[in-house]
Amino acid sequence: MGLFDRIERSGEAVANRLVHKDAQPLDTIEITSKLIETMDKKATAFSRDRTVAPNVFQVSLAPINFDQINAWGSSVLASEMSQELIRHAHTQGYSFIGQIAISFAAEPSLNPHAIHVNAFTRKDASAPVTRPTITSPILDINGQRYMLTGPVTIIGRGSESDIIVDDSGVSRRHLEIRLTAGHTVATDLGSTNGTFVEGVRMDAATLVNGNTITIGHTTIMFWDGSDEVAG
Repeated sequence: MGLFDRIERSGEAVANRLVHKDAQPLDTIEITSKLIETMDKKATAFSRDRTVAPNVFQVSLAPINFDQINAWGSSVLASEMSQELIRHAHTQGYSFIGQIAISFAAEPSLNPHAIHVNAFTRKDASAPVTRPTITSPILDINGQRYMLTGPVTIIGRGSESDIIVDDSGVSRRHLEIRLTAGHTVATDLGSTNGTFVEGVRMDAATLVNGNTITIGHTTIMFWDGSDEVAG
């Protein structure tokens, strides 16, 4: 079930939780549209073939609308909206230099239904893939592709990881991916259930194009970026 289906079904319950009974719930499509509009305005062209879009978005809302977002589940909404931004960036040919992060805050000076978005770029160890041709190594985790933009990427279940995997069989800091001198090395970080490359448990392994890594119940595909990745 998609974001807007869930919101439609939960709208009545959310409205009942509002302090101001006559207030109309904020349409979250408006927030997504505002995020996309802000992304388009702040996307920066660095060359004819490369336009970088902001990846950090701070959304300010009137307190009553902020309460609505919390009632719906701000983390779930942020995740769904992030996917919408990735899809839009793909259609526009934008690139990211880090993971998309969306946060919400209450701003008492704003009127109900007013939406203010502050957006900027922040470099992370990995970034969502939006373009069909990749020159950096990428990981495909449960259908989501991540371009490795930094020398070290930590994968795990904990919030401190660069790429967070929602899998109870994955340790909080499970796996390190390190780029060194043209090679990509995967190193297990002392995880409980181990790291498997092509089905073989390994403490460390140099990855080659097309390798399959398994951590917990999660399968990770590795691509070295030398070939075009199929969409």
